[in-house]
Amino acid sequence: MGIEVRLPADLVTIAVIGCGERGNHYAVYALQEPTKCRIVAIAEPRPKTRLLFANKYSVNNNLVFESWEDFHAASADALQATGRRLADAVVIAVQDHMHAQLVEAFAAQGYDILCEKPMATSIEHCLRIEAAVKNAGIIFGMGHVLRYSPYSRAITDIVRSGRLGQLVNAHHIEPVGHWHFAHSYVRGNWAKEKESSFSLMTKSCHDVDILCHWMSPDTPAPTRCLNCAYESQCPYSAKKVYLDRVAAGHLGWPVAPLVDGIPDIENITDALKTGPYGKCVYESDNDVCDNQVVSLQYASGATVSFTMVAYTTLMCDRQTRLHFTHGEIVGDMAQFTVTDFRTREQTTHHPPPEGGHHGGGDIGLIRTFVDAVRTREQHLLGTDVSDVLKSHLTVFAAEHSRKTGTVVDCVEFEASARRAFSKGVAV
Repeated sequence: MGIEVRLPADLVTIAVIGCGERGNHYAVYALQEPTKCRIVAIAEPRPKTRLLFANKYSVNNNLVFESWEDFHAASADALQATGRRLADAVVIAVQDHMHAQLVEAFAAQGYDILCEKPMATSIEHCLRIEAAVKNAGIIFGMGHVLRYSPYSRAITDIVRSGRLGQLVNAHHIEPVGHWHFAHSYVRGNWAKEKESSFSLMTKSCHDVDILCHWMSPDTPAPTRCLNCAYESQCPYSAKKVYLDRVAAGHLGWPVAPLVDGIPDIENITDALKTGPYGKCVYESDNDVCDNQVVSLQYASGATVSFTMVAYTTLMCDRQTRLHFTHGEIVGDMAQFTVTDFRTREQTTHHPPPEGGHHGGGDIGLIRTFVDAVRTREQHLLGTDVSDVLKSHLTVFAAEHSRKTGTVVDCVEFEASARRAFSKGVAV
């Protein structure tokens, strides 16, 4: 590449593949902690988004690529010429169905990888990712950001301590938010299962993951809003959700994904006139669930109930109740109260807010991933690729149960998937 940049030996260098909302949420850590990591390369097909991202993170023009394939080819050239990769790690923040292909490609080149959720959109692709990561022996992080928020980590410490006895029941709700569901799962990229995946996977796989984590080692032709006479009365009005936000100076999510570049009244109006985000939610052809209840029973007899529902005022502020033999935890992602039945003591915990999304989980994940890459210690992430696969298989099993109306044994479900995968049979 003709580039030689001297960096501190323990500075983790990162290439971001996909510079949209999720790529930005992870990359911002490099601005917050410039002595720990740096964004040195990017790949993004949208020209304005690519330029904005490159300028924001001061990426050398020679390491700004239009596609992941271009970056991969340049990396191959660098490895052949110098024996060195273009970065220590890659953040994969592209569309869900592409994850397996990119993980396999970059794992083969020896990159440590942080992959946005979900792991993949099919069991076969998840198993391919597990195999690629294990064969390469790399550090692998998964975008299960709920594990890494101060709130979740504080609850995990109590769960692991055993001070409340055995965890025997959990009730966890994800209130998606009415217009959030309309934005992403009616008008947006995740509206059609055949084009992405089912909503429990695309929206809530990290909820099932945190529940599995707490239970571990237990095993378990539309009209458009802009010309609608009822727009002013509609809670899903695209004008209210997008145009009014831009008019008020709000240019981030959920407005930013609608355009390539900086949102303004003109380009957002054009997007609502011609694109999916201006469609009437009642007339759209999405086919993913807008509410679902998943019931799990683990080997010890412990039970879990998880609810994902679109029709809420709250937006992604999870509510959790954990019931133990000697106490309980009740929380809402901002604070949680611990009750000990034996001492009758009740304490309310207020984990320090870190800002950002998912209660600080985004920054918590990228911070932990950078530490794991720098120290070469996978255990710092609190998970590995097989652990990630297991919670994803739980999600696939739940969807199989919904579609077939049957009870699914998760252990046999995993064993059956692995048998089929080993024989080259589609799973």
